[in-house]
Parts: sequence; C-alpha cells; structure tokens
Amino acid sequence: MLKTLLFSAGLALAPAAAVAETASETDRVDVAFEALAEGRTAEAVVQLQQNGGVEEGDPAVLINLGTAYARQGRIDEARAMFEAAMTSSERYDLELADGSWVDSRMAAKMALANLPESGSATAR
Repeated sequence: MLKTLLFSAGLALAPAAAVAETASETDRVDVAFEALAEGRTAEAVVQLQQNGGVEEGDPAVLINLGTAYARQGRIDEARAMFEAAMTSSERYDLELADGSWVDSRMAAKMALANLPESGSATAR
C-alpha cells in the first residue's frame, strides 16, 4: 500500500513517505500529503475526513489528520488522532523525511509527545 505521510518530530513538519514493499496503484490511499506539504491545512483536513481512513483506523490518515489539527491549534483533536493511530489494529512501517523507517505506532507516539500540553499551536 503506498501512502505518503507528513510526519514531524515536532510541529515543524517535514514530508515523509509510508511505503509497503509491494505497492500498486490500486492500493493508494489519499493522505493529503501534497496539501499538507504546501501548507493548505484546511484542504488537507477536508481530504482526510472524506477518504474513509479515519473510520478504518488507518494510521497514516490519523497521523496526518492529527498533524493538520495541530497546525490549526486544535490540540485536543490532534491528540485524539495520534492516540487512535497508536491503538489502531492496522500498523506498518513509515518512511520519515530523513529516510529512516519507523513503525506507525511509534510515529504516532512521537507526534503525540511533541504536542503542547495545552493551548494552541501555531496555525498555518
């Protein structure tokens, strides 16, 4: 399954890719990578909410939606998405912007750890 993930070690976000070794065009899932990478956060939220990945518990979708929410200052909602990704029954390795690979649950845990405790993040 080919998925592109916008992942961050903090709230300064960097693009990354989530790629399974045997991806095909029919396995592609829209995780709003381009919209997030280009700073079109509101558009990314709409794409992620409409593609069905949230209901399916897709970690890449949940992490990217959490990232978008964090950019909008919606910290509690971001936290909920990262927690859902951590507990999702689906998991796979994600390639980060630096070329390293990490389990999707670990990626969600790292994103969660970098959220502010409360208040709002810088909206984009």
